[in-house]
Amino acid sequence: MRLRHIEIFHAVYTCGSITAAAKVLNVSQPSVSKVLAHAESQLGYRLFERHKGKIIPTREADHLIDHVMGAYQHIEELRRISKNLSADDSGTVRFASTPTFGVDFIPNLVASYLASHPGTRFDIETLHHQQIARAIKEHRIDLGLAFAPHQHSELQSETLASARFMAIASKNMSLDVSRPVSLEEIAHLPMIQLSERGPLGKLLKQSFDAFDITPHTVATVETYQMAKALAARGVGVCLVDEITARSSEHLQTLCLELDWQVEFEVVAMFSQTTPLPLVTQRFYDALKSEISRFLSQQRHDRT
Repeated sequence: MRLRHIEIFHAVYTCGSITAAAKVLNVSQPSVSKVLAHAESQLGYRLFERHKGKIIPTREADHLIDHVMGAYQHIEELRRISKNLSADDSGTVRFASTPTFGVDFIPNLVASYLASHPGTRFDIETLHHQQIARAIKEHRIDLGLAFAPHQHSELQSETLASARFMAIASKNMSLDVSRPVSLEEIAHLPMIQLSERGPLGKLLKQSFDAFDITPHTVATVETYQMAKALAARGVGVCLVDEITARSSEHLQTLCLELDWQVEFEVVAMFSQTTPLPLVTQRFYDALKSEISRFLSQQRHDRT
């Protein structure tokens, strides 16, 4: 007997009529009759006799019902388990991001997420773009977050938002924050450059080249946090993403809008072949919502 046969047979036997079984199963009476007839055809014997508008279980049905009741209990247990899994917060989110997101954004998100999902655990790594891709391929993590990474085979990516560059400098430089600054103005100041090995460093290099500008570089760094730390100490001005610019670890910096904008993508990465675990998918949904809200709020606050 198929599962649908078992369900229909159980309902008709326990309810005593096809009409009542149809109401319990929330299906039409002809549907119940059709499935029941199909079950009897496959079995090769009748399960119910029809007599004066009533159905009477056959001897074979009486023999089957004990076994069907046991099977039906297992089916109900399976339904309860599957329903509980959809509401279960337990499990570990294996996640990695580039260092930029690890200063404020991810800690704040995880803290708020755990407040409403206390059963969830996190295994969080801070990695660079290529390392995130490798960790996903090695099944060490399930989800990654980065800026505009290169396309990788075996990985799927989803663009979550578009981000912009901002200039940051020490408050001691007394720059005018009331208006956007141009690349030409910044190029005449001491510049802390992002390494071209990263996607944003490459994008900045292309932009300077497009405007035929040679910046006055005093330092080249690998991480945006290092660039911001140097800027805070008056070493020079740096161009970084707006998430780094607005992070709170260096409050003595100025954030300046640019009159030139090149947007770049905030991208989530995951395996093409392995679906995200349910616990990770829930966190991912929260991540997508929060990154859009965060960037929109930051831009609203600056206007």
